Amino acid sequence: MAMRVHRRRMHNTRVVRNSPTKPKRQLRPLLQAGSFTEQKQQVPSIKKLPVSHPAKLVVQPSSDEPFVSVIIPVLNERRTLARVIHQAKRAHPSTEVIVVSNGTTDGSEEIARSLGARVIHFQENLGHDVGRSVGARHALGSILLFIDGDIVIPAAKLSAFVKTVQNGVDIALNRYQGLARTRKVHSAIISKFSLNHLLNRADLKGASMTTIPHAINRKAMDIIGIDNLAVPPKAQAIALTNGLRVEMSAFVDVGNLNPRKRRNIKPDPVAQLIVGDHVEAIRWVLDHIGPRADKPDLDRRIEQVVLT
Repeated sequence: MAMRVHRRRMHNTRVVRNSPTKPKRQLRPLLQAGSFTEQKQQVPSIKKLPVSHPAKLVVQPSSDEPFVSVIIPVLNERRTLARVIHQAKRAHPSTEVIVVSNGTTDGSEEIARSLGARVIHFQENLGHDVGRSVGARHALGSILLFIDGDIVIPAAKLSAFVKTVQNGVDIALNRYQGLARTRKVHSAIISKFSLNHLLNRADLKGASMTTIPHAINRKAMDIIGIDNLAVPPKAQAIALTNGLRVEMSAFVDVGNLNPRKRRNIKPDPVAQLIVGDHVEAIRWVLDHIGPRADKPDLDRRIEQVVLT
């Protein structure tokens, strides 16, 4: 699967990060620009619950609406895509599969259509995270499950994430932590642990919306905002700050399943992207909670310092 470093580009439009000197990123034109193989349908109605409500998500699906939408960004994945879709369709008895084609040229789209997937086509590579935002905008299900087109995950594992959300969790994360118990910990892993510590969820360790599979309900999608799904750590920060229930679900060893790992490209552009996303998420936390993210100064009296 192609590197995600190009995900911010589409149709000569550059999406910029939030900063004091740059305007707020607007992904809406990007999310709506793809060509879709079907007419857009009505999103299922959902009875919204308060953010902190511990109860299960209450949905009112019609008989012809899918309960689960599996969203798969794809760039030239013909070798694995059929197997990925076969497993995805078995994640729940009522499942739709949405393939977001990021400049695919190898026939992956035809494979997806032949297997009954809904295909959204883009001529350029959006990157995985923007592709997930696009898929989320077109999803009809009450639960959205995000996976990749080059990693075949058994249906039983995927079903576990769906069940976790059905049982009242707003966001179900992969338990995968990466190689955290080693002398030289990868910068991307440090970033994930650091953000969870900052948000007072050290129990999540390195679990992150950067990692697939993960599943969310519509309440989470509404609170996070579809645009913000394009920066997964920021989406996670928004979710935790707003009191959504974010928990770990099943364990899927994507570190060993990921074909990008075998390419051994140095420096790793994907790792740099992930670290940058976490920096953006931390900036969002500090802007919205305060410069110390509600961490105390204890008995230190900074205001008494006098510069001479």
